[in-house]
Order: sequence, then C-alpha cells, then structure tokens
Amino acid sequence: MKIRVYYKDTDCGGIVYHARYLDFCEMARSELFFSRGKSPTRDGCHFAIKKIEADYIAPAKLGEMLEVRTQPAQIKHTSFSLHHEIYRDEKLLFAMDIVLVNLCQDGRPHAIHEEDRAFFKQLMA
Repeated sequence: MKIRVYYKDTDCGGIVYHARYLDFCEMARSELFFSRGKSPTRDGCHFAIKKIEADYIAPAKLGEMLEVRTQPAQIKHTSFSLHHEIYRDEKLLFAMDIVLVNLCQDGRPHAIHEEDRAFFKQLMA
C-alpha cells in the first residue's frame, strides 16, 4: 500500500513521528481486508492488538512516498500475526511484527472464524 507523508505525520523538522508508523501499518492491515471485499470485524468480534515489536531503521520525511508491505506470518486458534515493512523506494525504514487476538463482545478471545482462517492461509500461501 502506498502512503504519502503529510505535514500532520511529522514533527517541526519534517521527520515522521514514531507513532505514525503504527498508524501506517494499521491502514495497510485494514486495506488487506477491504481490498479483498472483506471486513476486519465479524459477528460482533474484532481483532485487537496483543503484542507489537517495532524496529525503527531510518527516518521518513515530509512529502515522501512510502510503501507498506504486509505479510501474514502465523495463524493460531484465537490469534494471528503479521509482519509489516515500510519502504521508501527499496530502502527499508521500519519493520514491525504484530500479534492480534480475536475478541468478541464479552471481551474474551474467541476462535477465529473458519472463513477468516481460510482467508489468512490463502494470504500466507
């Protein structure tokens, strides 16, 4: 997914705020679903972040075009993990591993729906 860095994404020196990288990955994660006609929510359940490990490698700057690459890494009974990378041209700027858990209205983890499980497995292939 391509993203342009806007003024709202940067500090007064034109460098992207550290938290905006997480936002960029969140947009790409949502687009993973939306671009395939799916929703990241189902039957009152949604995916919530359980764990994030981020590596800030080089800064992005105002006006640059970035590419967020998202790859499913693992699927378990109630959770799945993704690997995100953000590039400027072909230079890696940021990498993140994230674990998301399927939470339902009762606030507890629930099994990922079989259709979503199949969707993630297809993306991993």
